[in-house]
Amino acid sequence: MSTTAIKADSGQIKMELEKQFNTLIQTENQPQDGIGNGIYTRYKNPVLTAAHTPLEWRFDFNPKTNPLFLERIQINATFNAGAIKWNDKYVLAVRVEGADRKSFFAIAESPNGVDNFKFWDKPCVIPQTEEPDTNVYDMRLIKHEDGWIYGIFCTERKDPSAPQGDTSTAIANAGIVRAKDLINWERLPDLISNTGQQRNVVLHPEFVDGKYALYTRPQDGFIDVGNGGGIGLGYVDDMTNPIVKEEKIIYGKKYHTVYELKNGLGPAPIKTEKGWLHLAHGVRNTAAGLRYTLYMFMTDLNDIAKVTHAPAGHFMGPEGVERVGDVSNVLFSNGWIEDKDGTVYIYYASSDTRMHVAVSSVERLVDYVINTPEDTLTSAGSVNAIINQVNRNKEIS
Repeated sequence: MSTTAIKADSGQIKMELEKQFNTLIQTENQPQDGIGNGIYTRYKNPVLTAAHTPLEWRFDFNPKTNPLFLERIQINATFNAGAIKWNDKYVLAVRVEGADRKSFFAIAESPNGVDNFKFWDKPCVIPQTEEPDTNVYDMRLIKHEDGWIYGIFCTERKDPSAPQGDTSTAIANAGIVRAKDLINWERLPDLISNTGQQRNVVLHPEFVDGKYALYTRPQDGFIDVGNGGGIGLGYVDDMTNPIVKEEKIIYGKKYHTVYELKNGLGPAPIKTEKGWLHLAHGVRNTAAGLRYTLYMFMTDLNDIAKVTHAPAGHFMGPEGVERVGDVSNVLFSNGWIEDKDGTVYIYYASSDTRMHVAVSSVERLVDYVINTPEDTLTSAGSVNAIINQVNRNKEIS
């Protein structure tokens, strides 16, 4: 097609793009076929992809400045979203990654939680500290009982002590913002701790003895876990001066488990009558590289440092096309929403590329966490757990 023809057809191209875009975001999502495992129901379509980002973000519609109607700003992925119920909408704070590798946050909302997600007009504006962020990602959204909505995310900056010529070594820490409207974000100081780098920090939704409780994941380096890698717990007196003086590992790494290399909390826990429900990610090493899966556990209602139940193995792992993407064989979640009727919407990303939803309920998740056998940490123990269940089934047949 000639340049002249492209100029003449730019209006038609825009109309066709808008038609395709509207068809995409209005597509009804359906549960996957089959009975499944009874714990949750995956939905067939991703809820957000790069193609869901607004056309205005990607295209300059002015024929004078974009006569060939090229995509000026390319979007690579939409993933690792925090989640919250806001004004009766299901709202995600999405990590959007451009082709330039920089991530930023943008809000998308849905009327029903499973489809018709639409981004707000503009990405989130995150105020900068004296030391600007190079990259930001993986925001957890927490409605705290102090009345604020907190966004805790990873802020990444180049390591100033890196050897000359090393352009990849970084320092990660927890950045903190808060808002009342999800638009006007107040930047608070970055978290201060004494346990190395922090890439996954989650705020407990309630005060604990008058303090803010933070779940952490300390590690020695940006990639190197070293002696860290477990889920820690620390306390802060004032979020405007967020200093964690001491951290206690409440859920550590264990050899030959789905979290043998590192583990970190996903979203803030859900309060139930039986205890606090936690969704976390676990990482193990394989011949094909790192494998990220999701697992669950429960802590005591009155002592959030006490793990009361921990089902064996992963709760959810990548399946089918979920295995393929920028960073393959990865599931990651930092957002879920509990509705008033007990329905739980679990938002998870696959392979650092796209967002999905699975739907469960508090009742099913509590049953799963409490009644699933725990990991015996040996093959013989796993066999014994199966034999015990077979024998119990024979007793009722």
